[in-house]
Amino acid sequence: MHPHIWYPYTQAKTAPPELKVKSAQGVWLELADGRQLLDAISSWWVNTHGHAHPKIAEAIYQQAQQLEQVIFSGFSHAPAEQLAEQLVQRLPTGLDRVFFSDNGSTAVEVALKMAYQYWVNRDRPRSTFVAFEGAYHGDTFGTMAVGGRSVFSQVFHELLFNVRYVPFPATHLADTAAAEREQQALAQLRSVLAAGDCAGILIEPLVQGAGGMQMCRPEFLQQLRQLATEADTLLIFDEVMTGFGRTGDWFACARSHTTPDIICLSKGITGGFLPLAVTVCAEQIYQAFYSDNPLKTLYHGHSYTANPLGCAAALAAIELTAENFSAFAQMEQLHQQQLAAFSAHPRVENLRVTGTIAALDVVTAEDTSYLNQVGMVIRQRSIEAGVLLRPLGNVLYVMPPYCITEAELAQVYAVIAEILDSLV
Repeated sequence: MHPHIWYPYTQAKTAPPELKVKSAQGVWLELADGRQLLDAISSWWVNTHGHAHPKIAEAIYQQAQQLEQVIFSGFSHAPAEQLAEQLVQRLPTGLDRVFFSDNGSTAVEVALKMAYQYWVNRDRPRSTFVAFEGAYHGDTFGTMAVGGRSVFSQVFHELLFNVRYVPFPATHLADTAAAEREQQALAQLRSVLAAGDCAGILIEPLVQGAGGMQMCRPEFLQQLRQLATEADTLLIFDEVMTGFGRTGDWFACARSHTTPDIICLSKGITGGFLPLAVTVCAEQIYQAFYSDNPLKTLYHGHSYTANPLGCAAALAAIELTAENFSAFAQMEQLHQQQLAAFSAHPRVENLRVTGTIAALDVVTAEDTSYLNQVGMVIRQRSIEAGVLLRPLGNVLYVMPPYCITEAELAQVYAVIAEILDSLV
């Protein structure tokens, strides 16, 4: 370990030495010792178009020569305005107001503050949020509170505000009971909403990320939207991970034909080049803050809000996504073809695919959890085989950059097959 760095999600006393990366190109990482690793997880799910993409690099270079940073309170600039326009054009009709921030956790924090203050500003205060079991929304205090209680938030439990949880109706390929689980979850949600004090319902649409790549059907989100409307509460989509093509469309809300009241976006927004996030809301929410009363202001901001370099990178990344849109459906088909080989594997269950994301559960004697030790075994063996995989405990997933070739994806699955066979 480096003597001066505190690494994230790492128990320094027991972790293996970190791998020093020298450079990267496309789906490949080059280590300082000369080894190459195929990045099958898009480096924490952000490098949508691959590493060092020249189009995004050039956009940042050009912007840096013109305007690198300016305070965004009382000022504006073309990259932020253009990005807001591009986002609104591609999001479902009705999501019109873009609030800039820095990262996924912050995007969700802003959504929570928007939702809470929306009701306060309307003189109808509500203090309860509804979330889903197994959810992960970030590591700041508000996002930990609305996430499922887990190893990530356990030590801070007493400091988190109360949230009402309902089951996430996870499904998988060949699942015949998905509709039944959905109805059970909706029934519990109706019971919770009956209290009439819900400020908002928060969900990772179609795919829960760090909670284990659990996937639900579009039909569930459609029913959830209807129920939120009937209960007169706000529906918040955390699309920090699922946005910008990950689920096979621009956004999970587009693929599921649903429109939330608030949506949170980050990760792939700049193609992995720079930190940037947005929280986009419906006009009616914005209007609840539009007032002569200064107490109705959303008092939230960051030093690097709408950073021009990040906005320029995002504009280039959006252009690349539009140019390569057909790749999303193709990758989903390739995932399904590759996963078919594991359908009868004794150490595999719950095969699932949504867009460019594929996942499976590795069967072990331990419970399914982030701390399941098989995850570290798979991680180490995959690196030895030249592929970067980072399982969530016993949940093994593949989420590569969109530029991965069919041969490279086949290489990833060949390594997975070899590792799984070694576990039998």
